[in-house]
Amino acid sequence: MAKYAESPTVSIEVNIGAAATTVWLLISDINLPSRFSPEFRGATWTDTGPALGATFEGRNKHQAVGEWSTISTITAFEELALFEWTVGDVDNKTARWRFDLAADGVEVCTLRFGAEMGPGPSGLSVAIEAMPDREEEIVANRLREWTANMALTVDGIKAQAERP
Repeated sequence: MAKYAESPTVSIEVNIGAAATTVWLLISDINLPSRFSPEFRGATWTDTGPALGATFEGRNKHQAVGEWSTISTITAFEELALFEWTVGDVDNKTARWRFDLAADGVEVCTLRFGAEMGPGPSGLSVAIEAMPDREEEIVANRLREWTANMALTVDGIKAQAERP
C-alpha cells in the first residue's frame, strides 16, 4: 500500500478496433469522460484548448464529499499520441491524468489511461489528516474508485470508437 505523498499511480489499457484518429477525437474531448464516469460531471475550457498549456475547469461530485471544481492545465500534448492534464498547481499537483494512444495498425490502436495522485493538497488530504493511522487504506480505497471510473471511461471510449 502507498502513502499519498508517494504519488501512487493506476492505469487501464485497452485495445480498440478503430483508427487512432477516431480515438484521438474522443480522448481530446475534455467532456467525454463525463458520459461514463459517475464522478466527473464535465469541464469548460477557460482558454483555447486543447493545446499544451491550455486550462479548463472540471466539475466533480462524490457521494461522500459533495460537489467541487478544479482548474487543470494541459501539461503534455502530442496529437494522435498523448493528452495529459494536471489538476491544481502544476508544480505541486493534486493529480495528473493521462491518455496515451499507440497505433497498432491502420484500424487498431492501444489506449492507456493513467492517473497519478498527489502530492499536493486535495480533498483526500482532509481525510488523511483526520485519520492518519488509516492513510494507506484511504489512498487504496480512492485508487480503487479511480480505477473503476477509468475502466468505465475506456470501455465507453472503446464502444464509441468501434461503433459503425
